[in-house]
Amino acid sequence: MANINLLPWREAQRRERNRTTMIAAFALWAAAALMVLLGKAFMDGRIEHQENRNIFLQTEINALSTVIAEIENLKEKRDALLARMQVIQTLQANRSQIVHVFDDLVTKLPKGVYYDSITKLSGMLVIEGKAQSNGRVSALMRNLDSSDWFDNTSLKVVDVIDDNGALVSKFNVEVKEERQSATDDVENIR
Repeated sequence: MANINLLPWREAQRRERNRTTMIAAFALWAAAALMVLLGKAFMDGRIEHQENRNIFLQTEINALSTVIAEIENLKEKRDALLARMQVIQTLQANRSQIVHVFDDLVTKLPKGVYYDSITKLSGMLVIEGKAQSNGRVSALMRNLDSSDWFDNTSLKVVDVIDDNGALVSKFNVEVKEERQSATDDVENIR
């Protein structure tokens, strides 16, 4: 037995082990490559799915943005219409007041007093005119104070001037318009 040569058998066994190791390493490498490819394909699918969701969300956001812009536009139109309606309602409520104001300006005018101009400035009437005397200007102011449509009559300027050879008092009176409610307006008509 001392003469038996085991070297070829060991060499064959070593070659078989190397071959098995190489096959196992190749199989492991192939499995790892397959896992990487499958992982990449899975992640690419997830990324594509998320990108599709993002595109859908962006489309919906854009659609909602146009709807919001349209709603804002409608709100602006509504506010403008409400403002116009408010102006119209105010005018409707006060439309008879101007008639009463002009009527009182005429009926409260004493003899010998003449209006040159009447200007309305933010609820105040500025009356400029001429009177035969200062007493007639005072009578005009008392008459305007007694009116339901005027309040806070104040004399701003009174000057005696020569008007075609006659001395007259040129005056400037401010009087506040008194707002009447609709029920007061109906009672004043009766």
